[in-house]
Amino acid sequence: MKGGSSLLSKPLLTHELGSLAKPNWRVKAIAGRPIEDEDIAEARSWGRRLGVDGHEGLLKLLGSGPLDADGKAEVKRWSSRYGVRLLETVGLDVVYDGEQQRSEMYAWAIDHADGFEWRGSVRAFDNKYYSKAAVTGPISLRVPYHNEEFELMRDFARVDLKVPITGAYTIADWSFDERYYTEADRAAHGWRKRRRDARQTFIVDVARNLIRPNLEALIGLGAKWLQIDEPGGSTSPQELDLFVESFNESVRGLDAVFSTHLCFSDYNLFFPAIEGMTECRQFAVGFANYDSRELGTSSEARPGYAVLPKFRDLPYEPVLGIGVLDIHTDFVEPAELVRDRILHSVEVFSDPARIHVIPDCGLRTRSWEVAYAKLENMVAGVGLAKQSLGI
Repeated sequence: MKGGSSLLSKPLLTHELGSLAKPNWRVKAIAGRPIEDEDIAEARSWGRRLGVDGHEGLLKLLGSGPLDADGKAEVKRWSSRYGVRLLETVGLDVVYDGEQQRSEMYAWAIDHADGFEWRGSVRAFDNKYYSKAAVTGPISLRVPYHNEEFELMRDFARVDLKVPITGAYTIADWSFDERYYTEADRAAHGWRKRRRDARQTFIVDVARNLIRPNLEALIGLGAKWLQIDEPGGSTSPQELDLFVESFNESVRGLDAVFSTHLCFSDYNLFFPAIEGMTECRQFAVGFANYDSRELGTSSEARPGYAVLPKFRDLPYEPVLGIGVLDIHTDFVEPAELVRDRILHSVEVFSDPARIHVIPDCGLRTRSWEVAYAKLENMVAGVGLAKQSLGI
């Protein structure tokens, strides 16, 4: 991979932001469910379309009957190869595998950590649930949990890589606390300060003892760009200083490029707190979900991007990854709409080298067909924007 810092400064760099949907053949194979002819046909069709070398081996594997642990692991590896090739085929500059190796962004981390115990499922939103754990003991990394996938990507990908990693604040925020703040603390005088101190200690322990050693392991394998995903970052606006502290404790002094993904939120809440995230070289932020579908480059035409000046004016001048694809709909953004969102952002920043182009978030909620079409138009929109800018 190229030096992360030089890559980061490429104007209008395109990259993925995390997850892709897991193919039906992968889901069924891992769950031990029967693989049907249509699943094999899907694997064959996408293998040919994406030019996945040797994908006939996957078809043979899927047709061989119920798989043992080694067979399931091989199916996961094939799924990663397909994910990488999809992102490369649409023309992205930086890719990963759509998180095909992982169970779920929170569970994958907890499953490789000590100090947590599972407590069952809780409702996240609508009819979506996730398994929630409680911290019950000293937190530590049991085993680095992105090494195998990164080694596979490193040896397979044809373009540069960026590794998405769930951040410390989100892991702490999505967990029950049965260690740092107890029933005795709740009953004691000064419980509010005790609760605040307990939250800080919990979050910092996750950063120092779980996230940081996992980052160090990846850097040791050659990872140059690591994206800290924080969908829980603005859950509690009064804790944004703890969110910032968790990022800094995770990455301080490590030799890599670090960025963060801020999931859907009122982004104004992050200011001025993120002025302290001086090690963050890029913020990846979803804007298309809030924007108009009409063409135009004016502020009036681009209401979803109103907070851009605040990111522009951060004292350490990070790059901003602007979300131009709404991941909550099958609407395929025309290249001209992507172009206008980019041109507006470049006008605000007065520097195309400080603008990257991304989906709002991971595309796991969309089919591969829709994700492919969206990303293909995103890349085409970047081409149109470059023509307009003369770069």
